[in-house]
Amino acid sequence: MTRRIELTLHKPRFALYAGIRPTLVIEGRGQPVQWGVGTWQLPDERPVVLGVYLFARFWRFGRAELTIDPADDGPIAYRAPVLPFLPGRMGPPARH
Repeated sequence: MTRRIELTLHKPRFALYAGIRPTLVIEGRGQPVQWGVGTWQLPDERPVVLGVYLFARFWRFGRAELTIDPADDGPIAYRAPVLPFLPGRMGPPARH
């Protein structure tokens, strides 16, 4: 069986990099994605490791990982860093 998760990818308003898109890694398989809200299918019988990073020419940055347990059903948010050498953050969306 499978389940779907919602992941929102946030880019900072004022970042010191341009034209870079995130890459989502699910169980070791990377796929380029767009900024914004998306849904992905995951197996529902075991924990799954999600990772996101940014790739610019020859280096990766903004890396963040999160293990999603089968009981987790809420949305997830990734926040990219402002500077191209810092890590990103991943977890539940911030409440305003």
